[in-house]
Amino acid sequence: MSASKKDELLAEAVGLHEQGHTEQARERLLPLTAAFPEAADVAYQTARVHDVLGLEAEAVPYYERSLQKDGLGEEDRRGALLGLGSTYRVLGRFGQAVETLRRGVSEFPDDGALRTFLAMALFNTGEHHEAMQLLLRLVATTSDSPDVRQYRPAIELYAADLTRTM
Repeated sequence: MSASKKDELLAEAVGLHEQGHTEQARERLLPLTAAFPEAADVAYQTARVHDVLGLEAEAVPYYERSLQKDGLGEEDRRGALLGLGSTYRVLGRFGQAVETLRRGVSEFPDDGALRTFLAMALFNTGEHHEAMQLLLRLVATTSDSPDVRQYRPAIELYAADLTRTM
């Protein structure tokens, strides 16, 4: 099968997924990923449909494969890091979740979703202080609430040291 045929079939599967026909997308992606095991984009889309279908354990090897190869665009790489980290967390693999999500935050420091999922994984590993710091900084820097904006300097000060008292 040619690369152009692969791209055509991948686009069809992604379209099916976006239209809510996730099982049909999975049926198209499985043979495609078998035919193109080195294709990061195919592996990522295969991981996504497994994740949406609640087949998290089956999604993991596809996420891992997608991140081991070159070929993912920035948005897909961001999605793969978030998806894999979140999936590890759902499966109770908290250390791997933290490691993956830290890598995601390192590569995409402005991504609030990655920071939020990292905070959840840190909570699961007992790193409550760091989890709260991440969330407080996220709230302080992204909230549109006038009340939060009014107290942003105080929130950021306390985020730096939650044990601080007056």
